[in-house]
Amino acid sequence: MKEEFSYIVDQFADLQILRYQVPGFANLSLRQKQLLYHLSEAALMGRDILFDQNGRYNLVIRRTLEAVYLYGKVDKSSADYQAFEVYLKRVWFANGIHHHYGEDKFIPGFSEAFFDAAVRSVDTSLLPLKADETVDALLACLKPVIFDPSVMPKRTVQSGDTDWIQASANNYYGEDVTQAEVEAFYGKMKAEGDSRCPLSYGLNSRLEKENGQLVERVWKVGGLYSEAIERIVAELEKATAFAENEKQRRIIATLIDYYRTGDLRTFDAYSILWVEDTDSQVDFVNGFIETYGDALGLKASWESTVNFRNEEATRRTQIISENAQWFEDHSPVDKRFKKERVKGVSAKVITVTMLGGDCYPSTPIGINLPNADWIRRDHGSKSVTIENIMEAYDKASQGSGFSDEFVWSDEERNRIKTYGFLTDMLHTDLHECLGHGSGQLLPGTDPDALKAYASTLEEARADLFGLYYLADPKMQELGLVPDGEAFKAEYYKYMMNGLLTQLVRIEEGKDVEEAHMRNRQLIARWVFEQGAADKVVELKKREGKTFVVIHDYQQLRVLFGKLLAEVQRIKSEGDYEAGRSLVENYGVKIDPVLHHEIRERYVRLHLSPYKGFVNPVMREVKDNSGHVTDITLDYTEGYAEQMLRYSRDYSYLSL
Repeated sequence: MKEEFSYIVDQFADLQILRYQVPGFANLSLRQKQLLYHLSEAALMGRDILFDQNGRYNLVIRRTLEAVYLYGKVDKSSADYQAFEVYLKRVWFANGIHHHYGEDKFIPGFSEAFFDAAVRSVDTSLLPLKADETVDALLACLKPVIFDPSVMPKRTVQSGDTDWIQASANNYYGEDVTQAEVEAFYGKMKAEGDSRCPLSYGLNSRLEKENGQLVERVWKVGGLYSEAIERIVAELEKATAFAENEKQRRIIATLIDYYRTGDLRTFDAYSILWVEDTDSQVDFVNGFIETYGDALGLKASWESTVNFRNEEATRRTQIISENAQWFEDHSPVDKRFKKERVKGVSAKVITVTMLGGDCYPSTPIGINLPNADWIRRDHGSKSVTIENIMEAYDKASQGSGFSDEFVWSDEERNRIKTYGFLTDMLHTDLHECLGHGSGQLLPGTDPDALKAYASTLEEARADLFGLYYLADPKMQELGLVPDGEAFKAEYYKYMMNGLLTQLVRIEEGKDVEEAHMRNRQLIARWVFEQGAADKVVELKKREGKTFVVIHDYQQLRVLFGKLLAEVQRIKSEGDYEAGRSLVENYGVKIDPVLHHEIRERYVRLHLSPYKGFVNPVMREVKDNSGHVTDITLDYTEGYAEQMLRYSRDYSYLSL
């Protein structure tokens, strides 16, 4: 009898830790498994980089906390220690001391006195002390950072009148660098560069001051983060021996060259090769990619995913990508902003085998790359839906009581039960495959014109594209949905999340900060307000609880289309003021009474608003001669066990 897979690993604070299966792995060839193995090792080598990018004290804090956890002579039955353990687990999850989504600094549940005594109880040889540094000096450095709420309170600040660079606790810039200096520094580069095919200036460096002058410290072999990048390169070199074809071998070799030189032109060359490879079954992302963590959207966090194509499920996304031109032509946006010819939209469903960096433990469910608009324009984009991650979310949520608590009636519940997983995947497919790749900038529009609001508006654009087309009869014609009712499941879930349930992820009294959450609230509140007179969507009370009720699904689709047209205009024209107004007016502020209600309802259900994953353990099997005969996956590793192993085996950066 087959043993039932256990998806839930751990639960603490506002987090639930899950594991995911890798179906189909056993059926791959040995060469493919070995390729996945070395790419997966490379995916784990850069973990320290993200910790350091998220805050200059994160590495020393993590190593100090781990030393106490492993070697501290403390009362482990005490309330202080229990709170300490939760704090450490949160730091592991967030890759630093700030919440992975809300970005506010964690407030420790243990006392400063406990921390002081716990650190002092550890043998000094086991603490992360610099040369000639004392324990007193270490504590004097760390205690304000950990305990003082006024010190580095938010990882990334992206709104308000303050200097966003100075106010942000992340480590993308030197401590004395200002927002005005950053904008002037990269503005000059853009003005002097190629406006048609611009480089992603600043993507892979920290901007600091030396002798009063701004300089970039590039993340490369021989530069900043060299110790970790050298290990990444070593595993990528091993992977080349198992490449599936010459094209894939060139992709890996070009990425290695980029890591060695730090040259952004080489990064663009790698991105073009990568997006044009639609033949390889095994694929990966590895590098400095997404810029959500930088207030100005310039610097990229380090991330990695490793995967192989789910051949059966990919037929769904291939249908979508093959009809990309039809979707572009029938979009409700102004003709000036549409692409006359859609190029290279490749789409697939993938099975992920390893998550790393900014994709771990919290991970996306879909990816669309590359980010450079000119590469999308001239070479297309590659989109993926990560089905085994979505399946893990779905399986782990069954029987949680969420639907009974937040869904208005059995009609909606039955619809979600019947169509919910399918429409979730289709919305992700449309978002990633077509939404991000749709539309075009007008000639002369700066791709960075929307600044801190760019990420929110880009996610809104892609979400709206998916929402608009989910309800189109074309979806039935293509055989992607069984009937004209299916889209209503996703519409209801989206509006419920944007108006109500995602509020649980934010501390009371705080604003919405994270780009994806701002996007969802922006869309939901805008269409709610626009349709209020006709009661297209209504918030109704029953027994003191607030619910979403949708009266007119077709009119809701019209409103999604109207907003899509406006967001595309904002992006195409680089209309910063209109973009800022849209985000600030609809995506940021929260009704405090409603906020309190939603959080209270979650507490009663004992639900965790955030979820993340542990990776399977990938192992080489060797014969007596040392030759690899197989690669196996082990799903039994626990959360703390995995985090400690990663810190032991994949931590290379010096302090």
